Amino acid sequence: MNYYKYYLLSLGIILLDHAVKLLVHFNMDMGVVGQIPVFGDWFKLHYTLNPGMAFGMQIGSEYGKLILTVFRLLAMVGIGYYLYMLAKKGVHQGLLWSVALILGGAIGNVIDSALYGVLLDNAPYDSSTPWFHGQVIDMFYVDIWEGRVADWVPIWGGEYMALWPIFNIADASIFVGVAIILVMQNKFFGEEQESEEVGEVQTSSQQHYENQ
Repeated sequence: MNYYKYYLLSLGIILLDHAVKLLVHFNMDMGVVGQIPVFGDWFKLHYTLNPGMAFGMQIGSEYGKLILTVFRLLAMVGIGYYLYMLAKKGVHQGLLWSVALILGGAIGNVIDSALYGVLLDNAPYDSSTPWFHGQVIDMFYVDIWEGRVADWVPIWGGEYMALWPIFNIADASIFVGVAIILVMQNKFFGEEQESEEVGEVQTSSQQHYENQ
């Protein structure tokens, strides 16, 4: 029963994420016109729609968005089950909280993709159906630098871009969860491996005793 608290964190992320998204949708104009400075010129609220993956990347296909949404749904289920299995194994709580952050963020953006094309009518005009074609609402803009990238830079040379992408609470939750796991992986997975080795030794000892 102790694993419920991790799902409650995920639920809290989902509710907060969509509360902010709906406030932005119903109270802000899209783009630069509705932009609201928060801390000077470097941190702003900026209502924009993301039709694809992180950083605006898209799958170049007529069914690209549908494929992406289905993948997100499957990933959401997989992460949820992974969290349950980790909790049953009794791994480090930091790993469980981190995966709960990732799960909450994943579900938060899945809801946009699956439902907002219908509920908020924000699917692209050329979509075959608004279902599973919703665009993710982003609003937090850290404006460190924007301008034209030098031509000699690989991939992005000559393009006009911002140094930091516009993101939402779900994106931030996923980023924080992944970052914690990467930084603390030796502690998280080291304890898990040590626990498994102890279990193997105990099982081996028990079998040896029974054979005697």
